[in-house]
Amino acid sequence: MTQTNVEVAPKRLELLHEVLPTARVIGLLIDPTDPALADSQTKDFLAAAQTLGVELHVLNASAGGDFDAVFTNLIQLGAGGLVISTGPFFKGHSEQLAALAVRHAVPAVYKGREFAAAGGLVSYGADIAETYHVAGTYTGRILKGDKPADLPVQQATKVELFINLKTAKALGITMPLTLLGRADEVIE
Repeated sequence: MTQTNVEVAPKRLELLHEVLPTARVIGLLIDPTDPALADSQTKDFLAAAQTLGVELHVLNASAGGDFDAVFTNLIQLGAGGLVISTGPFFKGHSEQLAALAVRHAVPAVYKGREFAAAGGLVSYGADIAETYHVAGTYTGRILKGDKPADLPVQQATKVELFINLKTAKALGITMPLTLLGRADEVIE
């Protein structure tokens, strides 16, 4: 079972641009210790930024202590927002990143619901429950005798959009009604 988080990553930039259409400078947070993921995501995000007409600055973090410098850099760049790339490092720090984004008044988007629930502005990514459901189904099939090699690889197709209105209000952002209408959950 695979998730679509890497494939839909540039959509996070599009969503942030939809929320902040006048922002011309956006930060992209990448973990450089995972070069394959960092390189492919940077390439995809730069292409999306060019299409949207925004200047994208790539910032690196590979340890929790790097985050303060990242947010200081964002402010110095005059960045209107931050897109946090996917990867296990950022997933483990999603609550810390959400808190820093709110404290520094930087609208940010990430992939998991836990980010929006912790105070991040927007999250958009694969439905983790769908992934677990398929994994459970496959486990049951294997326990009943199916050979793992005979089971096809599946990719989660459902993505979820979460919006934190409390954070939007604190940042002085009016969320577009079209975006609110597409949200799977609006956190108030």
